[in-house]
Amino acid sequence: MKTYTLISFLLLFQMATGQSRFHQRTLLIDTHNDFISVSLSNKLAFDTDLSGRTHSDLQRMKKGGVDAQFFSIFGGPDIGFAHAMQEIDSVYAIVNRNPSTISLVKTPLELSKAVKEKKLAAMMGVEGGHMIDNDLEKLDTLFQRGVRYMTLTWNNSTPWASSAAEETSNKIPKEKRGLTDFGKQIVQKMNQLGMMVDLSHVGEQTFWDAMKIVNKPVLVSHSSVYHFAPVPRNLKDEQIDAIGKNGGVICVNFFSGFLDSTFDKKSARPPLSLLIDHIDYIVHRIGIDHVGLGSDFDGISSTPMQLDGVQDFPNLTTALLERGYSKKDIRKILGKNVMRVFSENMD
Repeated sequence: MKTYTLISFLLLFQMATGQSRFHQRTLLIDTHNDFISVSLSNKLAFDTDLSGRTHSDLQRMKKGGVDAQFFSIFGGPDIGFAHAMQEIDSVYAIVNRNPSTISLVKTPLELSKAVKEKKLAAMMGVEGGHMIDNDLEKLDTLFQRGVRYMTLTWNNSTPWASSAAEETSNKIPKEKRGLTDFGKQIVQKMNQLGMMVDLSHVGEQTFWDAMKIVNKPVLVSHSSVYHFAPVPRNLKDEQIDAIGKNGGVICVNFFSGFLDSTFDKKSARPPLSLLIDHIDYIVHRIGIDHVGLGSDFDGISSTPMQLDGVQDFPNLTTALLERGYSKKDIRKILGKNVMRVFSENMD
């Protein structure tokens, strides 16, 4: 009996070691993390141990096998371009303090180089079109400084695009929903620059208006599936189908309330398996090439079990293996799909 127990233990140990090695060797790109806003508000340094205070810090990202992180450049509805510049400055400061471990990345080639050098590839995405102050030239400035996607709206609408939150609350009348002519110019300008058009947070009319005019694959940086959690932030089947046809990628959000719409602060956290269900749904509907990870770490108040922070990304890989995904498909989910869309936008 003791011999069988030892053999079983050794087999399990070898399996776990193999899974850990596979995870660490697989490109992992997370398309949405709100650490920068949290760090400015609470005066926290990314390159210090922030365990128990945040979802993220540099060492825990290394432990979790994160290769590339899109840091969200965010400010509330009344905060604009000047604040975006301040947050971008913070990203640059982090990189400048840690040249041997972090690299600011603007191109797919630079991303690959950072990964080869075992550095964290620091990338940026602006969350909310209100942060360009209705000025196309400021979009150019953001791109020059390294921003590689912009979410057209946050929860608030802009004068040129309506948000999911305000469309569903009827704050925006039907005749004024979607993209204005100026909004369409912004989307077209993003395509010209090579800045990914991010359709998280946008209202359905804005979504469809954008999909009619984009000429490159879109990004949905941190949204999940409406079928399981019917909240305005999630994607309905028709939207998922359209993203598949466009060649885009949907990066699932880890927030408990976007995985299970019955969740509230008093509820138990949902299981990690429910997050895998959301991934499964997208894969079965439009294929393995159109799903990625957009954790929303440090921008959410509750995560699934076994995903307490960036250090726990290996648990997600283990869950995908246990669900029956091949290593080839897991590589796509963890990073290759986002890398493809990033590359196709930069072409």
